[in-house]
Amino acid sequence: MDVSMGRARWWPVAACITLVLGCGGGGGDDEAVTPPPGSGNPPSNPPVSYSLIESEASAQRFLSTTTFGGTHADIDALVGRDAAEWLADEFAKPAVAYTPRVRPLLTQNLTSFGQSRADRNHHSDFFWEAAIGADDQLRQRALFALSQIVVVGQTTNNHPHRYAPYMDALYLNAFGNYRDILQDITYTPAMGRYLTYENNRKADPNTGRLPDENYAREILQLFSIGLLELNMDGTPELQGGETIETYDNDDIVNLARVFTGLRFQRDLGPDGWIEPLLMFENFHSEAEKAFLETVIPAGTTGDVTISLALDGIFAHDNVAPFIGRQLIQRFTMSSPPPEYVERVATAFESGSFEAGNGRQFGTGQRGDMQATLAAVLLDPLMFEDTVAGKLREPVLRFVHLVRGMETTNIAAANENRLRSTSDSGTSLGQHPFRPPSVFNFYRPGYVAPNTVSGDQGMTAPELQIVNGASSIGYLNFMTDYVYDRSSNGGTDSFAPNYDPWLSLVDDSAALVDDLDLLFTGGRLPVGERSDIVALIDQMPLRTGNNLANDQLRRVQTAILLVTTSPTFAVVQ
Repeated sequence: MDVSMGRARWWPVAACITLVLGCGGGGGDDEAVTPPPGSGNPPSNPPVSYSLIESEASAQRFLSTTTFGGTHADIDALVGRDAAEWLADEFAKPAVAYTPRVRPLLTQNLTSFGQSRADRNHHSDFFWEAAIGADDQLRQRALFALSQIVVVGQTTNNHPHRYAPYMDALYLNAFGNYRDILQDITYTPAMGRYLTYENNRKADPNTGRLPDENYAREILQLFSIGLLELNMDGTPELQGGETIETYDNDDIVNLARVFTGLRFQRDLGPDGWIEPLLMFENFHSEAEKAFLETVIPAGTTGDVTISLALDGIFAHDNVAPFIGRQLIQRFTMSSPPPEYVERVATAFESGSFEAGNGRQFGTGQRGDMQATLAAVLLDPLMFEDTVAGKLREPVLRFVHLVRGMETTNIAAANENRLRSTSDSGTSLGQHPFRPPSVFNFYRPGYVAPNTVSGDQGMTAPELQIVNGASSIGYLNFMTDYVYDRSSNGGTDSFAPNYDPWLSLVDDSAALVDDLDLLFTGGRLPVGERSDIVALIDQMPLRTGNNLANDQLRRVQTAILLVTTSPTFAVVQ
């Protein structure tokens, strides 16, 4: 590894980003939605106190699944606590909506708004800052997770006004009910524009015009029930040995009539970009809508029609396992076993979950997100010593790095590197709220070919964006932040605090042990740890004016080696 000048190169990471889930990338069966029965780990029968956090290592592992990465202070505060009580505290924290932060920008001229580079990414900047520094870490993490299930893709030249309400539809409902997410998302300008039902009009037999079917198709396929009938454990239901489709083209044709008549509130001027879509009855289809098990009579008004339609979709038995499994993947496990999925789906269905210490979560209403998230995060599997874990996507790893370094002056607008982190060759290969398609950054059923995980039939969605180029891009990106050279000229934003480690610079083993705890939960393999310690020991410590620079370089190199290691890429 060359750390003396230029950008870092560590070829083993480029060749194999994770040793736990397997090496490789490329194609694979990205249409599959569930792993084969028996994949992952079997359930256990732990004692009632299974969620007690008894060590620093277990604290950091739990924080890696529930936050954007724990700091030293976060770890210290969690040791000795029951994870269920920590979770209850997170659920009780107030939400700070994104839309009010963007709304003042509406006073600017809309012709230039969106063309100015400083303006068009404000919602993204606000998210980077919240993910790094906000106190409501679980809610921010839930926003990021939900944005990869209920997807709106964003290009770099779209108005932030449109996207802040979309973010809030997920963020403000993250601890509410999934039915409310479906409701609020449907009326957001971002979704209306992205899936082309804004200004969608009823059929016209004279011209042959038919309602746009885009949203009708995706709300079923991706946001609620999926393509195949599922058992509660997420495995496909079979009939005569064959899978069963959840809907057909007639369902889509009828459901498309539901989402007609919604338009931007143009009479509000600039505010129309940020307010919910408004129903215009003269554009809404009066025809009967019959889909799934729902029939909406002809002549039903537009907003009532949408509400009844969403009720019908939400009532489908698939919603619990389909959404539950994806939430597991985004928080804790890339290839969850069916037993885990069933426990989470059961919490979704019942709207309640009882933690190991007796703490109750949820309102008892189907779709309760607190009950569902508690089931995801407090499952007995999460407190076992060995479990097939989750490959952490690049955004999670980067934010953990910044949080772990106790970075100050978090001003995302000053960071050119954060304008767009989508490019896989020069950056992270992933940017929040900018998936390349409605199918997200990766498919939930992706099985990576030519990998250890793939050979076992395990899903590993995150491996779909891993290849040699993306690994090098990620490494170079992280290097800029570890070595504090990311900011625009003359602007000292994103300033790391190296002080906690400078005192350990004469003891490379202690230095690496502390970084191991902070970033990997003490999971560095003996050989990997020894290699890092040996490399640090080889770095000179000159005397005089050069000493401080050499000490800092040792610390920076140790941080980079740990946070670009295969172990850091996986939560286990």
